[in-house]
Amino acid sequence: MSDGDEQQSLSQSIKGRLQEGVQNSVFKDKGLLDPDTVIDEDRIVGRDQQLDDIITYLRPALQGNRPPNMLLYGPSGTGKSLIINAVCQQVQELANAQGDRFGVIRVNCQTIKSHDRAVYRLVENAAIGVGIDPGVPESGVSTDQKLNRFYEILSENFDSVIIILDEVDLLVGRQRDPNDEPAYSKLLYQLSRASQLGRIEGDVSVAALTNDPRFMENLDGRAESSFNPQDIVFSDYDANQLQAILGRRRDAYRDDVLEDGIIPLSSAYAAQDHGDARKAIDLFRKAGEIADRQGEDRVREEHVRGAQKEAERDRTLTQMQGLSTQKKLSLYATAIVPVYSSRNLNAIPSTVAYRVYQYITDILDTDEKSRDSYLRYMSEAETYNFVTSDKRGRGYGSGVHKEYTFVDDPEVVAETLQSDIRLEEIENDEDLIRSVVNAQISDFFDGK
Repeated sequence: MSDGDEQQSLSQSIKGRLQEGVQNSVFKDKGLLDPDTVIDEDRIVGRDQQLDDIITYLRPALQGNRPPNMLLYGPSGTGKSLIINAVCQQVQELANAQGDRFGVIRVNCQTIKSHDRAVYRLVENAAIGVGIDPGVPESGVSTDQKLNRFYEILSENFDSVIIILDEVDLLVGRQRDPNDEPAYSKLLYQLSRASQLGRIEGDVSVAALTNDPRFMENLDGRAESSFNPQDIVFSDYDANQLQAILGRRRDAYRDDVLEDGIIPLSSAYAAQDHGDARKAIDLFRKAGEIADRQGEDRVREEHVRGAQKEAERDRTLTQMQGLSTQKKLSLYATAIVPVYSSRNLNAIPSTVAYRVYQYITDILDTDEKSRDSYLRYMSEAETYNFVTSDKRGRGYGSGVHKEYTFVDDPEVVAETLQSDIRLEEIENDEDLIRSVVNAQISDFFDGK
């Protein structure tokens, strides 16, 4: 076969596999399970009051008046972005139908490191929205020049605009001193004062979205006064609301591919994690992706459990970034105690975990840190939300020890750490380590 024939055959093979994957997928409209998709009103659950408030606050834009600034706050995954984006889309369609130039400019502040970058992102997103060139480079000009270009784009293209700053509390900027004004405070002041100072010909409103209920306390006095928002509070979803949310997106799947327990199980997992709808939708989608990868024509509960395990592994990897090898070894030694224990342990005694840590460092021929260092490492693990801790007494004269409980499945944490710090040598000693763990547990509980 010539190179040309071989390339054509490969292309046909790839194309066939792609088409087969589409035809055999359990999904019908996977986009419905993208948490950032702007959805129809009939898919919104448990947010009637918040929806009413935002509609009321944005209605003036359709009457030629300026909407008030808004502060939407509540935990992650409680519908802040969903509701504000859904209402803004409807306002935009109605305004355009009656000949008004209403614009929506969205910026997620999560990865923006400075006030200057935030201003450029506003310029860029505004320019993309009206199909023009930003007109200023990302670097090499002053922040004031970028801000003036932003105001220019708004004045030339919009009668009224709402600027949505998602995760605004993360736009801290480079604070050389703890008393320095955070970048978001400066930006909110500039944007909320722009119309009053004549920098923009039309109306500008700002909707700031945050997880921090004390966000306003960190604003500079001038920014607080000029921003002066209407507050809209978003509380956690409960398990029933999460089930309803997923139920209204079940048409993302083909008919009859979901087992009965899929939605309740996905909702239950998310409800354990502070009622986060975004995580419920992610689990619901990942379960289908796992079914597709395995060539299954039904989505079953085991796929949801697999999706939860993947989510925990991803979260563990993210949290582990920046931890030293010794800290990871301490965490690993603690995690394998309940994994290898023949007893049902509700909590892991620090005494047992530290002895297992000593044994592992001996196997690996690596430095063994002191008990105080181990306890310090585990305290740091607690701040990273790997574990929670409690102090326990063992009776008169036996002293007090710490006990640890893992937030996620300790088996997932152990597996992730094992691959991350490449503990191949430990795999060969698994049975021995298991016996060490159980000997230490027996000595701790029965050795008195």
